[in-house]
Amino acid sequence: MKNIVSDLSAPNRSEEQIKSRERVSAHGEVFTADREVEAMLDLVCRETERIDSRFLEPACGNGNFLVKILERKLTVVRHKYIKNRTDYELYACVAVSSIYGIDIQLDNVIECRDRLYEILAVEYITTFKEQFKEAYLLAIRHILSKNIIWGDSLTQQAPDGLAPIRFCEWSVVNDKIIRRDFLFEDLLQNQPFEGSNLFSDLGDEAFIPTPIAVYPPIHYLKLADYGAK
Repeated sequence: MKNIVSDLSAPNRSEEQIKSRERVSAHGEVFTADREVEAMLDLVCRETERIDSRFLEPACGNGNFLVKILERKLTVVRHKYIKNRTDYELYACVAVSSIYGIDIQLDNVIECRDRLYEILAVEYITTFKEQFKEAYLLAIRHILSKNIIWGDSLTQQAPDGLAPIRFCEWSVVNDKIIRRDFLFEDLLQNQPFEGSNLFSDLGDEAFIPTPIAVYPPIHYLKLADYGAK
């Protein structure tokens, strides 16, 4: 199990608000405390409880906001689907795949991925014990490697400026996942600043970007196969 779940004895990383004075000076890096995170998420409480509602944190740090969002989503998944392992796996996968983050510091990106993974992995293994599937945990790792990205959200580029940031959209059809890739700059094009809205529930005109890649449907337990190709 050590190879699947990270060390559970690690300190509560959400309590740290700065890593160093140098990082504060160079990048303005200050992490939001739990109390403020919870208060802000309460303002959009209904969205945080929608399993498939998408969230993007453009300067995610080590994941204080994204961790709390995932915890809220998994509370709903657990309440509705905990009696059936397959249903739990699928909808927990949907919850994880709806969460996105960008950070310019690589160590933050790695830590954020690990924290999100640990939340789901611990609950999954604890709940289903000998029935848990390692392929499922590998699939979750793969999704997080694509959704939590090392980059600069201001330039929409990788830190070296040589490649644009791209995001994966994960859609569920029965027990299969369809992946579509989009450029971050295309997702931002013609957004609310110019009167359109990518995620509109208000009846206003919605902007629909064009994917740069579309993958064939694949069973959620085989998602890690994408990373092997």
